[in-house]
Amino acid sequence: MTIIINVLFGFAASFIAALVLHELGHLFAARVCGVPIKQAGLGWGPKLCGVRVGDVDYQLRALPVGAYIQMDMAALQTRPLLQQLFVLGAGIGVNLVLCVLTWGTVFSTLNFALAIGNLVPFYQLDGWKSAMVICRRVFGRNPFVEWGLTLGGGVIALSVFIRAFLNF
Repeated sequence: MTIIINVLFGFAASFIAALVLHELGHLFAARVCGVPIKQAGLGWGPKLCGVRVGDVDYQLRALPVGAYIQMDMAALQTRPLLQQLFVLGAGIGVNLVLCVLTWGTVFSTLNFALAIGNLVPFYQLDGWKSAMVICRRVFGRNPFVEWGLTLGGGVIALSVFIRAFLNF
């Protein structure tokens, strides 16, 4: 029983570390590009506690199943396209680097899964945000294109998850 608890604790700690490092990638890239950060948090749901450091409100939420960085999106949208994509892709880049550096471990697998999962153009994931930035640059703010990307990304994500589930 102790072994199972240790494995579950190690998995949970690795997952949370991968999430936090992913979001720190976005945070540092945003800072490099001069995009203000409003809030950074670990988890979803009600706020358990928080601290304000400088202009950033750091929060711990009730359900530790996600993490986020809330940027000033208006400031991000004024940056050149490559800077926007750099900020949006920095978390994925961090996960891929950590995957390679820790190859053969559970932490490596979690980082790889987090990177690949975020590449899928599913609503509000990094892949969707990056695709939206590119679509808006090419087509302008066209609601048909934006809805097509959002719904198409959902279909792609659903297909990937169904296919992965069927392979087990």
